[in-house]
Amino acid sequence: MIEIKRRAFLSLTGGLALAGTARAGVPNRPPMRAHEPFTFLFITDTHLQPELNARAGCHAAFVKARGIPADFAIQGGDHVFDALGVGAPRATMLLDLYKRTADELTLPVHHTIGNHDCFGVYTKSGVEPSDPMYGKKYFEDNFGRLYYAFDHKGVHVVVLDSIGITADRMYEGRIDAPQIAWLANDLAAQPAGTPIIVVTHIPLVTAVEDYAAPPATPPKHHALSVINAYEVISLFDRYNVIGVFQGHTHILEHIVWHGVPYITGGAVSGNWWHGTRYGTPEGFMVVDVADGAVTARYETYGFRTIDPQNT
Repeated sequence: MIEIKRRAFLSLTGGLALAGTARAGVPNRPPMRAHEPFTFLFITDTHLQPELNARAGCHAAFVKARGIPADFAIQGGDHVFDALGVGAPRATMLLDLYKRTADELTLPVHHTIGNHDCFGVYTKSGVEPSDPMYGKKYFEDNFGRLYYAFDHKGVHVVVLDSIGITADRMYEGRIDAPQIAWLANDLAAQPAGTPIIVVTHIPLVTAVEDYAAPPATPPKHHALSVINAYEVISLFDRYNVIGVFQGHTHILEHIVWHGVPYITGGAVSGNWWHGTRYGTPEGFMVVDVADGAVTARYETYGFRTIDPQNT
């Protein structure tokens, strides 16, 4: 269980509230604007596929989720596994499977693009970039905008597209320049002191690379976190960002930087349907938003893999 409350923030930031003074590197933000309390679900990395009992696993997770009183859910990306390296028949089947399964949530759902939600990017897929579903169009055609914002009960929620498709047809973590300009304008347009929640698939802030020995062959692209995160998180110094929710790494993690909690929310699929990932089991987050702070707990749902490969 992860408890993220204002009192916890005080201890983690040297006794400074989110909107406190500029001591100890915490920026001086405006007083928090009042808002109504609410609860939402952060459900990420479902990696729907017909193999490894993933359909049954997602079904169990969604059945448990719909029994929790919440205003809406945010899907944190990687809806399916995997659209990057397959052709149209497989990619279409995966998304149909996801949609049929997700109907069981019976909640409004806001979607975040994940790297595995991009179609045909890997050359092994046999897909040409001219294909009408290529890359992010696959996600857009099924879920809508790649990045956007919405308001709920006095809180402003921003959903980012953290996927960069490289010239050599791979992916990296990146927030592109047009999106950063949009984000800067969106944040500036909010009334002073508005509480803000940000969602990204690939983390802006994470220590995941420190939890295990480095790979024998360094990766060609920066894929575990957003390579230009510094351009994004510096924007948050002027605003009351009360939580950044992240997926991708399949771990539970909570890092506070400049008074902002960066919360990585585990994965419905755990270790890609093979068990636990660095001790994080299959699950999702329940997030209570009240009094200018977030409180998140992790809910497991009892999935048992048929092919244990715990990390």
